[in-house]
Amino acid sequence: MFKKIVEDLLQVALKERLDLFLIDFSVSGDNAVKVVIDGDNGVLVEDCMFISRAIEHNIDKDEHDFSLEVLSSGAATPLVLPRQYTKHIGRNLEIKTLDSQNLEGELKEVNEQDVVLSWKAREPKPVGKGKVTVTKTATVAFENIKEAKVKIKF
Repeated sequence: MFKKIVEDLLQVALKERLDLFLIDFSVSGDNAVKVVIDGDNGVLVEDCMFISRAIEHNIDKDEHDFSLEVLSSGAATPLVLPRQYTKHIGRNLEIKTLDSQNLEGELKEVNEQDVVLSWKAREPKPVGKGKVTVTKTATVAFENIKEAKVKIKF
C-alpha cells in the first residue's frame, strides 16, 4: 500500500519532468524509500530536491513513518537503460558483453538497438615490418551488453 502511494507520486513527478527518468526504486520493510534517477542532461541537486518534495509533501507523516533518499546515478555506476547512453556520445566506455568480450572505446553512435564504439589499435603492416595505427569499430546490441561504464579521465 505505502509503496504504491510513493510509486504513484514518483510517476506524477517524472511526468512533470520528462528530462528525468527512474533508474531504481525500492522501499524496505521499515519504509526506507530509495529513489535513483538520471536525466537526459545529467542530474542536479535541485532535480533530486524536486523529486523528494513531490513525494514528501504529498504523504501524511502522521499516517506513514518513512525515510526518503533521492540520488542521482553516479559517474562510476554502470549504465542500465539505453536512454542513458545518448548523453555519453564522445566519451570512452568500457563494455562487457554476454559473450565475455571486453571492449573499450569512444561511444560514436546510439540508436534503439545498439551502440557503436571506436578505438585506435596498433597492428602489423600488411606489407613489410613494423606496425600501423588503425581505427577499429564495434557495434554492440543492447541485449548483448552485460555491463557498460563510462571511463573517467583526469
